[in-house]
Amino acid sequence: MSKRTRIVLIEDHCILREGLRTLIDLEADLQIVGEASNTEEGVRVVQAAQPTLLITDLALPGGSGLAALGELRAVCPSLRVLVLTAYCTDEYIRAALGAGADGYLLKDASRAELLQAIRSVVTGQKYFSEPVSARLVSGYLGRDSKSLYPTPRITDREREVLTRIALGESNKRVAIGLRLSIKTVEKHRANLMRKLELHNTAAVTLFAVRNGLLETTPGALEPGLAERTALP
Repeated sequence: MSKRTRIVLIEDHCILREGLRTLIDLEADLQIVGEASNTEEGVRVVQAAQPTLLITDLALPGGSGLAALGELRAVCPSLRVLVLTAYCTDEYIRAALGAGADGYLLKDASRAELLQAIRSVVTGQKYFSEPVSARLVSGYLGRDSKSLYPTPRITDREREVLTRIALGESNKRVAIGLRLSIKTVEKHRANLMRKLELHNTAAVTLFAVRNGLLETTPGALEPGLAERTALP
């Protein structure tokens, strides 16, 4: 049997934590190796267990689960993070993305979606529940639905860089493809993030898909593909 993915849970509701453990441990490739009910305890458990994945709520006793992500990654640098929460507001979603969460799953998700989210995040992809994805898109495009780009407009060169980033190209590959220096690509990338208020590559991909910058259109995608786009 292949090596099982090591997972730690941080969830303050005991009955939910037990239910998650039962569901996850039924899978041959997944294993719960630690649990905690608050962030302070969670840091100790993650440091001891060195898991591949952390599943955490946002609202926890003693502080936000996201507030501890920096400390958690300090004790386990390769840690992937899946947020599991009942909150689906712009503020919580932005906070999670800004803190570096790799996935955002709502607690009304099915068992199948939970497992899909876990496996997506573990393999280096981003995963957002459908309502979360809808809020992301609305947040980026809702202010000016008649125009292709939010104000201020991006330049043609920035558009080329954005499209290549959305397709998963690294800064080096973008630089080679556009015959630019890596520093110039990094500058364009930073400008794009600032202008469009995007915080990571998954958000860039969502923006590009919804604005028709990629050859694949949203209607041609399998359900949830844009939300599970792999990062470079």
